[in-house]
Amino acid sequence: MREIPAELIRKTVYDLALFACVYLPPDTRECLLSAYNSEQSELGKEALSQIIKNTEIAEERKIPICQDTGMAIVFLEIGQDTHINESLADAVNDGVRDAYRDGFFRMSVLDPITRLNTSDNTPAVIHTEIVPGDRIKITFVPKGFGSENMSALSMLSPSDGLEGVRDFVVHTVATAGSRPCPPIVLGVGIGGTMEYCAFLAKKALLRDCGQRNPRPDIAGLEGELLERINDLDIGPQGFGGNYTALAVHIEVFPTHIAGLPIAVNVQCHANRHASALI
Repeated sequence: MREIPAELIRKTVYDLALFACVYLPPDTRECLLSAYNSEQSELGKEALSQIIKNTEIAEERKIPICQDTGMAIVFLEIGQDTHINESLADAVNDGVRDAYRDGFFRMSVLDPITRLNTSDNTPAVIHTEIVPGDRIKITFVPKGFGSENMSALSMLSPSDGLEGVRDFVVHTVATAGSRPCPPIVLGVGIGGTMEYCAFLAKKALLRDCGQRNPRPDIAGLEGELLERINDLDIGPQGFGGNYTALAVHIEVFPTHIAGLPIAVNVQCHANRHASALI
């Protein structure tokens, strides 16, 4: 059994939060550059140029890529042979609180009923998974709500089949239009239960941009949906063009014979996340 100090978790979350809000992951940058080089729409190409320039300015000046530094989503893959010496949730939230204060990031979290701000961007949404080993992988995602608000979940009927899945995903993107700041990255969860398919959709966003599912049939569906979405001609920032989406990532899980749950988690062009193994 390996003991992991809560302070190490706090410091790691702190560092990841400061980093993720400012620096775009290299794989997402590569997707944006590829889109820019291939985009045929003049306005769409200009929009991509401005997006790329914005990420460069953020890095140079060490300021957030976007003013919406999001709600903190923290994925924890916890080795079963670890012991944390104090409260895990407190350590995570302390890291978020300190990072958002020191980074001068926008405090966006509030009570959903009273609308009173918590004033420190906590609590974070924490997802935990128990995995083999004696280490913890921490992934920090600052999730902005311009894109989160465009996400959708549906409990389809099994008779809707694959065509129902396709239609729901494409309809979600078409309805969103320019609001999630395209070109988007789309996380799709299929199967499980109502809450688990939503978790899968969120987790799918962590995959390297454009990395296909290892299952050939799911990989084919990702490619088909990406093509259909880009045929919508919403384009970068809604100006029209070839790139409404940079990637579609699908995760699947077995479900009940009576169900076909599906969730679509929309992410803007700034697919921000950072990970560390402690």
